[in-house]
Amino acid sequence: MKLNSANINVMVKACRKASKILIRDFGEIENLQVSQKGPGDFVTVSDKRVEKIIIEELQKARPTYSILSEEIGNIKNDESFQWVIDPIDGTANFLHGIPHFAISIGLEQNKEIVCGIIYDPIKDEMFAAEKGNGAYLNNQRIRVSARKKLNECIIFTGGPKHDSKDKDLVLEEYRNFSSKILIPIRKMGSASLDMAYVAAGRCDGFWQRNLNYWDVAAGIIIVKEAGGFVTDFKGNNDYLKNKTILVTNSRINKEMTEVLK
Repeated sequence: MKLNSANINVMVKACRKASKILIRDFGEIENLQVSQKGPGDFVTVSDKRVEKIIIEELQKARPTYSILSEEIGNIKNDESFQWVIDPIDGTANFLHGIPHFAISIGLEQNKEIVCGIIYDPIKDEMFAAEKGNGAYLNNQRIRVSARKKLNECIIFTGGPKHDSKDKDLVLEEYRNFSSKILIPIRKMGSASLDMAYVAAGRCDGFWQRNLNYWDVAAGIIIVKEAGGFVTDFKGNNDYLKNKTILVTNSRINKEMTEVLK
């Protein structure tokens, strides 16, 4: 990987160490202890182990930084810097033996994500970016796709959960996009990897409602450094506040926004 700043190196080391747990446990899925957080939300022993390793590694290297993580919540220290962690993004895939999930770590400086890593341990794909230094997949620089006709694009989405208050809206959005594109919409089950795939040009756009900060934090910087757009459904920067996120290459953002209106 061509990014080799101190913070990126800390994140890579944490991901590599934690991924050993995931790779091992992925081969023994039937033996995992699983509990349910809510309808459609599961947490495994692996989630907790991976989170523990990542936090230990990050704290060892940066003891003063704050942490926001999906399972443990918030650890408050120096509020100028905050790690934002999702130990397994795509837990349902992981539980069902589907090799499509990731560790996601973002670093926030003064409320702005300045670097991030999304690591797929099964495929050994490390998506990473740092503000001003570009986005990479392993050792190769990545860029968003150049497709400019929405009907020729591959679009990803996720949700809704069965008890979602926005279910009808999501289904309407799904129908609207389905009528505009030739290739069926993909639902892959990992928002962070959806964003990483937009950054790498593997897909052209992604939209979803009601994601948490840890789902998207690392993806935000990776997409932006790859030349893509991250906005809310109206094309503005309020995606964290109103929990609607639209991720696109630089050419179809306006057209996708029109569909979502």
